[in-house]
Amino acid sequence: MQLPYELILGWRYTRAGRATRRNGFISFISGVSMLGIALGVAALIIVLSVMNGFQKEVRDRMLSVVSHIEIFAPNGAALPDVARTLAQVKAHPLVVGAAPFIATQALLARGEDMKGTLVRGIDPAHEGEVTDLALELKTTGLNRLIPGEFGVILGGELARSLGVVTGDKVTLVAPSGQVTPAGVVPRMKQMTVVGTFDSGHYEYDSGLVLMHMDDAARLFRLEGPTGVRVRLSDLHQARAVAADLANTLTDQLLIRDWTRQNRTWFSAVQLEKRMMFIILTLIVAVAAFNLVSTLVMTVTDKRADIAILRTLGASPGSIMGIFVVQGAMVGVIGTLAGLALGLGVAFNIDVIVPAIEQLLHTTFLPRDVYLISRMPSDPQQADILPIALISLVLAFVATLYPSWRASRVNPAEALRYE
Repeated sequence: MQLPYELILGWRYTRAGRATRRNGFISFISGVSMLGIALGVAALIIVLSVMNGFQKEVRDRMLSVVSHIEIFAPNGAALPDVARTLAQVKAHPLVVGAAPFIATQALLARGEDMKGTLVRGIDPAHEGEVTDLALELKTTGLNRLIPGEFGVILGGELARSLGVVTGDKVTLVAPSGQVTPAGVVPRMKQMTVVGTFDSGHYEYDSGLVLMHMDDAARLFRLEGPTGVRVRLSDLHQARAVAADLANTLTDQLLIRDWTRQNRTWFSAVQLEKRMMFIILTLIVAVAAFNLVSTLVMTVTDKRADIAILRTLGASPGSIMGIFVVQGAMVGVIGTLAGLALGLGVAFNIDVIVPAIEQLLHTTFLPRDVYLISRMPSDPQQADILPIALISLVLAFVATLYPSWRASRVNPAEALRYE
């Protein structure tokens, strides 16, 4: 099949040889534009992939402690009917685990040091159904939470700040006091540290205390669990499942999914990612609009060719199409090269970054500062496709004005001095 001559000429101008100094300079400018588009696209893909990787790392560390959905009674009261609530929750097809819990706040004291903590009373037999942390602690701490012995598992940062290790005693101060002839005095209970955990999420490592649910109920004078924690087969469906459970649960309970528990953090990350996308897109835009100068110089250099084509019967639209093809080819090749480079780096960043660190004798992510020692990367199709489309659209838009000017060349004027 015969290709349209607009495509043939546009491609020929794109790969024009360097027979003259002027042609060589035009080819150089065209190559710079192509390289700029490629580097801009690659930078966008790499940066957004790394940001996705960090977001995924933080989310996974957070969800190792936090369940996908929490259902709890208002005002911290005990659930009216725990068995009924558990049965209704497990009836949902996306629910893979559910466990009761008690959540309250208290003070933890060791000598003169005192810290505010979030106390979570759990059932060690079922906690593994809702959090990954419980699975990790199954043989190193949860089996030591025996009802009546008042053992606690502390976050690693909390234990270090209090200077305690496994086997030490700490004092738990309940928020509600008890009335005595001497007045209201705080209720205190000496607890034994039976284990510690490090989830990698500072908020929980520095303030979470785990204890047996029966001990928590006795200490805080509750009649039973204050809520139910739920794990789903797909964590991204948490908001939809929470809405379904709100319509199916019999009791008047409050429901909160994991995205709402850390809404401020996730909103900040999304805003940062959006702004980074806009800033790096400007790099692609600058490279794409370098095509304007390339095509203007090409049109000036090819005025005689344009005039001859017009005298042979080429329409202004065909002339415009030739130069649109030339600019679009530069944009397509630059975008494809950028996609290849960006995805190549994003998928192999776990190899590239250690090699650079070894070469420069440095560490980009010190473990004691960032809690992770490798550069995470998570390329997502939802980011890559818009990047490619925006790059192609910008390159196409940049070709319109020079191509239109080429179509307006007067053949008589162009051939007057030839």
